[in-house]
Amino acid sequence: MELPESKRGEIIAQLRDKATLKQKVYDNTFAVMSEIKEILQEYAVEANETLEGADRRIRLEYRDRGKLEAQLQLAGDILVFSMHTNTFQFERDNIVWKNSYVQRDRNNSYCGIINIYNFLSDSFRFNRQSDEGYLIGRIFVNHESQYFVEGKRQVSFRHNSFGSGVITYEALTHIVESALGYTLEFDLLVPPFDSQKVVSVEQMNTKIENSRLQTGKRLGYNYNSDDI
Repeated sequence: MELPESKRGEIIAQLRDKATLKQKVYDNTFAVMSEIKEILQEYAVEANETLEGADRRIRLEYRDRGKLEAQLQLAGDILVFSMHTNTFQFERDNIVWKNSYVQRDRNNSYCGIINIYNFLSDSFRFNRQSDEGYLIGRIFVNHESQYFVEGKRQVSFRHNSFGSGVITYEALTHIVESALGYTLEFDLLVPPFDSQKVVSVEQMNTKIENSRLQTGKRLGYNYNSDDI
């Protein structure tokens, strides 16, 4: 059964418009990811110059992990900035729909996402595959390069600022510094006794070989988006 020309044209127009919109979102988010890489690299160089003569183990190390990911190691922690390849729409009950900028044009709500994770550097060093990292922030970028940041208290820029200005190099620098500051304050806690009292032979043998017993900053605790 063939579609009427009017319906076919409507579908094609909708497909073209939405695909163009999502591509623009991707391009803007990718541009932001590229700027984040520059900031991380510059930050590592400048910080290490300041730390000249200090213990080498506290120096910062930048790693480029491909087009969509970058890492910054600071002492015992690693921050991972990772861009998702897809464009997202917010669920119906998300508070972002109360934002006037989004209410004016639904297309403004389509966003790309750059996730910011905090891992222990030893998790990578000893290849502890079961160790946990923690999402500490998410940067949302739309087709007009408007943005907001969701996450920990030091990292967040509330949804009501969405639509008030495009993301800039200075704003990204502030986001990166906030993430670094939060990470340094986000300490590794001793796991609750009951969460560690049973260990398998395999885990013990693996620990002896490679020091790979599961570790995470909040392992065994509830981890909420507003934790300090």
